[in-house]
Amino acid sequence: MLDKSFDPAAIEERWYQRWESAGYFAARDHEAPAYCIQLPPPNVTGTLHMGHAFQQTLMDALIRYHRMRGFNTNWVVGTDHAGIATQIVVERQLDEKGQSRHDLGREKFVERVWQWKQQSGSTITRQMRRLGASANWTYADTEGQKSGYFTMDAHMSRAVVEVFVRLYEEGLIYRGKRLVNWDPVLGTAVSDLEVDTEEEDGRIWELRYPGEGFSLTVATTRPETMLGDVAVAVHPDDARYNSLIGKRIELPLSGRTIPVIADEYVDPQFGTGCVKITPGHDFNDYQVGKRHNLEPISIFRLDASVNENAPAKYRGLDRFEARKQVLADLKAAGLLVAEKPHKLRVPRSGRTGVIVEPMLTDQWFVAMETLARPALQAAKTQELKFYPEHWCTTYNQWLEHIQDWCISRQLWWGHQIPAWYDDAGNLYVARSEAEAQAKAGGRKLARDADVLDTWFSSALVPFSSLGWPQKTKDQEVFLPSSVLVTGFDIIFFWVARMVMMSLHFTGKLPFRHVYINAIVRDAEGEKMSKSKGNTLDPLDLIDGITFDALLKKSTVGLLKADHKQKVESYIKAHFRNGIPAFGTDALRFTFASLASFSRTLNFDLGRCDGYRNFCNKLWNATRFVLMNTEGKDCGQDETRPVKLSFIDRWIVSQLQRVEAEVAEGFADYRFDNLAGAIYRFVWDEYCDWYVELAKLQLQDPDEAVQRGTRRTLVRVLETSLRLAHPVIPFITEELWQKVAPLAGKTGETIMLQAYPKSQPEKIDEAAERDMALLKEWTVATRNLRAESKLPPGERLPLYATAHPCVSDPTLTLSALKALARLEDVKVAATLPDSPAPVAVVGEARLMLYKAVDPALERDRLQKESTRLALEISKAKVQLGNQAFVDRAPAKVVEQMRERLAGFEATLAKVNAQLEKLLPSR
Repeated sequence: MLDKSFDPAAIEERWYQRWESAGYFAARDHEAPAYCIQLPPPNVTGTLHMGHAFQQTLMDALIRYHRMRGFNTNWVVGTDHAGIATQIVVERQLDEKGQSRHDLGREKFVERVWQWKQQSGSTITRQMRRLGASANWTYADTEGQKSGYFTMDAHMSRAVVEVFVRLYEEGLIYRGKRLVNWDPVLGTAVSDLEVDTEEEDGRIWELRYPGEGFSLTVATTRPETMLGDVAVAVHPDDARYNSLIGKRIELPLSGRTIPVIADEYVDPQFGTGCVKITPGHDFNDYQVGKRHNLEPISIFRLDASVNENAPAKYRGLDRFEARKQVLADLKAAGLLVAEKPHKLRVPRSGRTGVIVEPMLTDQWFVAMETLARPALQAAKTQELKFYPEHWCTTYNQWLEHIQDWCISRQLWWGHQIPAWYDDAGNLYVARSEAEAQAKAGGRKLARDADVLDTWFSSALVPFSSLGWPQKTKDQEVFLPSSVLVTGFDIIFFWVARMVMMSLHFTGKLPFRHVYINAIVRDAEGEKMSKSKGNTLDPLDLIDGITFDALLKKSTVGLLKADHKQKVESYIKAHFRNGIPAFGTDALRFTFASLASFSRTLNFDLGRCDGYRNFCNKLWNATRFVLMNTEGKDCGQDETRPVKLSFIDRWIVSQLQRVEAEVAEGFADYRFDNLAGAIYRFVWDEYCDWYVELAKLQLQDPDEAVQRGTRRTLVRVLETSLRLAHPVIPFITEELWQKVAPLAGKTGETIMLQAYPKSQPEKIDEAAERDMALLKEWTVATRNLRAESKLPPGERLPLYATAHPCVSDPTLTLSALKALARLEDVKVAATLPDSPAPVAVVGEARLMLYKAVDPALERDRLQKESTRLALEISKAKVQLGNQAFVDRAPAKVVEQMRERLAGFEATLAKVNAQLEKLLPSR
C-alpha cells in the first residue's frame, strides 16, 4: 500500500539509481527507428542553472516519450572544455597561492587544469541526474567516468585536428591580420558571444580638425583613438562638404595629414555629418578603410597601452590615461569644441568585465561563404526546420551576411592549433608534429601557441561525439539527430556552425529540427542576475532551502555593497520564508507548462506549488484506487460480466482525446499544450469527476457494475501514469509499480512500457453528451448552494421541472444527488413558491427548496443588500480617485474593477430575491 503522503525525496534517488544501473538509458536496438538528441554541452566549470534545467526537462521529456514509443533513443551528453572560463578558474586558484600560470609554464599549467577537471568537472552531470535526465551516460570521457563525452577527450581532439587540417588543405582556413574583439586583461581574442554590450552613461566630444582654409568637426566617444585616424568621411551627397572631398586635413596632435573621403556609411543627419575613420580600432571603420584602400593603424599594444605608432608623448599610457591627456592637449590647442553627456553601448568582456578593444592582430580564420551555401539550402528546402518557424529568418539572415570566423585564441587551455613554423617563418599544418617534421624536411619547428575557439570543437559535436572521423555504427544510425533544443542566443555561434560543419564533413545535417526554447526570467520578467538576487538554483526548488541559507548563498562573491543590498532586499521581498521543497516532478511539470513558443518565460514559484499539489492529487487518487481495487476483481477475467455506465464510457472516451492532444503537443514541440492537457484530464476529469462518481458506482448492488468501475479506475489511471511519465518520471514510476498489476500490465519499469495511443473507435460521443449534461446540472446546483450560502453539510431537495435528457436518467439523478449533496431530486411540473434562486439548464428550471420564515429571510437579505451597497460605494470612490488609478499597479486597479462588478452582480440577485418577499403593493 502507498504511504499516506507523497515524499519526493524518498523516491527520486532510489528510482534514478535503479534506472541507470539497469542500463535503461542506453541506446538499445539498432534495428528500431532511431531517435537522437544532442545535449548542448554545458561548460565543465558550470553548475545547473534555470536555463539548463528548463532545456533539459524538455529534452528528457522528448527522449522518454520516444523511448516508450519503441524508438532506439540516444540522448548524447557531454561537457565542453570551455577554454576561457576554465582557464580563469584555475588561474584564480593559482592566484590565491600567490602563483601565476607563467610560474608553472604551459605544460604544467595544462596538467593542473586536467587535475581540476578530474576533481570538479562533473558537477553539472551529477546535477542533471537529480533532474531525472535519462541520458546515455555510457559515452565515457577521458577519465573513464560515465558522464558523457568531454570536448578535450582524445577521440574528440582527433576530430578537431582532422577538421582543421582538411579545411586548411581546402583553402578554407587561413592566417591573417584582421580586426577582432580583444580582451586586454585575458590577452586574447574573444567571440561575440563572450562580449556583453549594454547601455551606459558616457561622454561624447566634438573635435575640430583644421585644414587649409577650412576645418571639420567630428564627434567621438573615444577621443584617444584619433591618434590612429586615417581619414575623415562625409556622405557623397552632402552638399555641405562636396567641395572638400579629396582634400587633406590635419590630424591634431599627430603631425600627420589625412584625406577627406566620401562614403555612404556616414549618416549626414547625425551630428555634424563628419565621421573620423579609425580602421585599426573600429569594426565599421575597418570596412570603410577596406573600401578606400586605407591602411589601418593600430595605436595600442595587446595590454591596451599606447604603442610606438602614436606620438612619443602618449606611448606607454593606458588607453584611458591617454584619453585624459589627449583631451587636455586638444583643449589647450583650442580644438576641443564641446563635451556632452551621452548614452552609449559599451562592449565588455563577459569574463573580466573589461571594455573590449577592437584590435588588429594575427589570427586564424575560417572562410565561411563556401560553408554557408549548403546550410542555407537546407533551410530553404525545409530539410532543416525551426520551431517556432520565425527563427529560420534569423538563421538565414546571419548566413546570408556571414563574415569569416576568427577561430584562434591566445590561451593555454584548449585544442592547440596543429600548425608549426620553422626558423624562416614557413608554416606547416599537419595532424601531428611528426607529420609536420616530414613536411619540413627535418627543420627545427615551433608549434603555434594559440588554441582554437571553444565553438570550433563544439561545432563538430554532432558527428565527433559519434566517433567521426572513424566510420561507426552510431554515425550511421544517429546522424542526423532528431532535434536540437537550444536558445536563440546561439543560433549564430553554434547552430549554424554545426549545420555547416556537419554538411561539409559528413554530407548529412546534424539534426532535422531545431526547437528554440524560451529564455527563463524571474516572475516579474526581469533577466536573472546574481547581482539582482533573482537567480534561482533548480536544486533549491527540488530540495528546498531556508531563508538564511538562501541569503548567504546569494551574496557569496558579491563585492559591491549596493549589489548586496539589492540581493538582500529582493530575497526578503520574495523568499521571506525560504523556498519549500517542491520535488523534481513538480519543477519539471512547471517547466513543461511554461514552454510555449514565446521568446521568454516568467518563472513563478506559485506554479511550482500548483504542480506539487497536482502530484499530491495524483498520489491520493492512486491511494483511493488501490484501496478499492487491490484484492478485488478488476474485470481481468473476461468470463465474468462487466457493465460500463455512460460515466465509465465517458472517461475512456476523454482519455482517447487527451492522448491525441498530447501526441500533437509532442509533434509540434508545444510542451505547454501537452502539459495542460495532462493536467486537466487527471485533475479535472479523472480525480474531480470520475473518482467521485466511481464512489457511487462501487456501491451499486450489481457486481458487474462494480467490476466495470474497478476495471475503468485502474486502466485509466495506469494509462494516465504512462501518459504523464515523460514529464513527471519519478512519481509515475512509483505509482505505476502498484497500479500496473491490477491493470494486467507486466514489466520492470514504466519507462519501457508502450506510450498510450489514441483509439478513435473508443470515443463515445453519446456518453460525452450525457456526462456534459450531468456536469451542467451539477455545476448549476452547486452554484445554487453557493448563492444560498448553504453550509456544506446541509442537504436539501432539488426541484426540477424536467428530467435530464440522457440515456440513463436514474443514474444521472443518483449521481447528481451524490455530487451536489442533495437530500433528494424531485421532478415536478412547477417549482415551489419560494424566494430561493432558480437556475435554468436547457428546458429544466432548478431550485434548492428550503422552508424559511419569510420575515427572517427578508431581514437577512436586506442586511446583505445594505452590505453590498456599501462595498459598491467604497469601490466606486476608490476607482473614481484618478490618483489611485494612475499610480496603483494596473493589476490592482483591474482587481478592484472585478470586485465592483462582482458586488453589483450579487446585489442584483439579492434584490431580486428580496423583491419576492416584499409585500405586494
